[in-house]
Amino acid sequence: MIEIIPVQTKKQIAQFIDLPHGLYAKDPNYVPELFLGQQDLLSPHKHPFYKHSSAQPFLAYKDGNIVGRILAIWNTNHNAFNKVSEGQFGFFESINDQTVANKLLDTAAEWVKSKGGTRVVGPVNLTTNDTCGLLVDGFDKPPMVMMPYNPRYYIDLIECAGYSKKVDLRAYLVTTETANQRSVLLLEKLEERLRRSGIVLRQINLKDFASEAKKIKAVYNKAWDKNLGFVPMTDEEFDYTAKELKMIVDPKYCIVAERGEEIVGFALGIPNINEILIHIKKGRLLPFGIFKLLFGLKKIKMIRVLMLGVLEGYRKLGIEACLYGRIIKNAIPSGIEGAECSWMLDDNYMMNHAIEQINAEFYKRYRLYEKAI
Repeated sequence: MIEIIPVQTKKQIAQFIDLPHGLYAKDPNYVPELFLGQQDLLSPHKHPFYKHSSAQPFLAYKDGNIVGRILAIWNTNHNAFNKVSEGQFGFFESINDQTVANKLLDTAAEWVKSKGGTRVVGPVNLTTNDTCGLLVDGFDKPPMVMMPYNPRYYIDLIECAGYSKKVDLRAYLVTTETANQRSVLLLEKLEERLRRSGIVLRQINLKDFASEAKKIKAVYNKAWDKNLGFVPMTDEEFDYTAKELKMIVDPKYCIVAERGEEIVGFALGIPNINEILIHIKKGRLLPFGIFKLLFGLKKIKMIRVLMLGVLEGYRKLGIEACLYGRIIKNAIPSGIEGAECSWMLDDNYMMNHAIEQINAEFYKRYRLYEKAI
């Protein structure tokens, strides 16, 4: 007997968040998400997403035991901006049972349909600014910070439920040992060429974070306007994300390209705190997890470059190469051993080629699925 119920109470929210810990108990690559962070993502009272859109979590029970979960999502801003009528599913977890998976996915689809949706896309863990995609290749290493992870059998569960590939997303790995140092060696010449055009590179100023964030938001909302599933962040959403990232941002890995008072491009790398979170039981910071996090930050060996964007009128000037070069140059003396650049659209040939030019390895593939309803 399989029953799907909507999550409504605090206890059910905690059960929803904690479900993966049991499913992945024997998987050495599993990294628990921070409980408080997941709680905020699912809270209409805390996360700004819910001021314009809605979502409903569900739990699956089999013989009285919780065996799966899913979040049905209706992103009003996404639909208006992209002129579509589609919902998303996210936070999908299930035992290896096709009937359970079918019921979860069907329940989410019915909820989306009740909102007027004609298509479902996923996995998207709330928005494309959060973790999204299903890991389909590259199961041998733990995920980087803010990247998803799942068992291989999820591919069959989702595809056998009638979902087909919408697009693939790429993650590249570059190490200080294998990186092509050309971008670093030519950095001075490239930056000099940019300076003659009035463009300079610098690190973000954390002391003037509010002003910096406002300028970066303008670039973000313009530079990504043609990317799959993109929707401009509201002011509240951007401020929320910036506040979360500020706690772990290292200025050495947040580089902006500036022309006059205008930021025309930026790259953001953050420490891979998953190297610490993998050792924090059930993602609980209290009572002892907070100390593991604080004392572990200086020991982190990898970073993740999660954003790199340049305004359309400033592309093909070499800004992208300089941003990457600066991050690599800053990382080497800091003891960083490598970086993941993710995620990149499978058909973003220009950006993929630029990353491959520094000998980055295409080492993980993620997939977004879709289904008409």
